[in-house]
Amino acid sequence: MPLEFGAFLNRFPTVELPLTLGEEAHHVFGTENQPLSDEMIEQFIAPLDGGPQDEFTEYVPCFSFITEEQQVGLVWWKAELLNYQYVLAVFSAKGEPFDRQVISYTQVKGAAIRRAVATIDTDFSILIAEGLSDSELYDPESTRTRVLEIMPNGQIVSGDR
Repeated sequence: MPLEFGAFLNRFPTVELPLTLGEEAHHVFGTENQPLSDEMIEQFIAPLDGGPQDEFTEYVPCFSFITEEQQVGLVWWKAELLNYQYVLAVFSAKGEPFDRQVISYTQVKGAAIRRAVATIDTDFSILIAEGLSDSELYDPESTRTRVLEIMPNGQIVSGDR
């Protein structure tokens, strides 16, 4: 029997924007928020993430916010082996998914660590700063920024600032 979107949504406390997502924020969310059930993951997250996940993939509900068009923005943390992501998904108030985008992450490949930190602003734009380091040193030459925006139709697109 399908779950109600409201039950899923209740696992994501509403926050005030702006908000910045860094590497360690998931610890707070993991201790303060109720975990997602397997049924919630299968019904609401797996279709956006490319299908069923393996038993080693972990999801932590982070927060929600409402856009000016009354869409629901949800952020969850997804942990896989050496790949950790904050995912933003936009849903209708009834739970229909519009779009999904990884907005912050830590990826480890050999000695290289790629990181991105995201700030979601009050105008629903997302500023992402990305960079690369080895196990000891950060390479400032690798830093780049990009902006995403949540459009009135619920799509998350590259902005031009």
